[in-house]
Amino acid sequence: MELIQQKQKKAFDALNKEFGWKNVMQTPRIEKVVVSAGVGKFMKDKHKLGLVEDRLSKITGQKAAHRGAKKSIATFKTRTGDTVGYQITLRGKRARDFINRILHVALPRTKDFKGLRPAGIDEMGNYTMGIKEHTVFPETADEEIKDVFGMAITIVTSTKSKKEAKEYLTYLGFPFKKDVSQK
Repeated sequence: MELIQQKQKKAFDALNKEFGWKNVMQTPRIEKVVVSAGVGKFMKDKHKLGLVEDRLSKITGQKAAHRGAKKSIATFKTRTGDTVGYQITLRGKRARDFINRILHVALPRTKDFKGLRPAGIDEMGNYTMGIKEHTVFPETADEEIKDVFGMAITIVTSTKSKKEAKEYLTYLGFPFKKDVSQK
């Protein structure tokens, strides 16, 4: 099992021929990882809001910041400032450790996992994936199963294009589905 840190050091040599980089500093890097979770069904229960915040903090190793509603919407029963989600931004060592845990622990524990969707890569080279159940992380697997929530994980890279991002993330070990439509 080779970690992200070790693969990053070898990325220039492995991907240089394909993209024609002239300098090691042109090698893409992971700049940050943003973990966010909405609390739609838990919004009115303060105990469950605290539970979501606590579990996100356990998973990432960093305190979650609440995100409030920007305006009141009567049909959703929200008022300006009500907590509608939590967000955590990881950088440096914490981001690399979190990605290692996703690739080597969480994704293999996911039920019926068939690979990550390459369509999650945007035009700027960032990759967003969703995890339906937070219980795939071992930090929270033994707790109550009835309050399960999902989260979105965005990996921000320094790549310049979609193709470069896909090749870079594949090299790092992201298990993308084989794209059957492109031949």
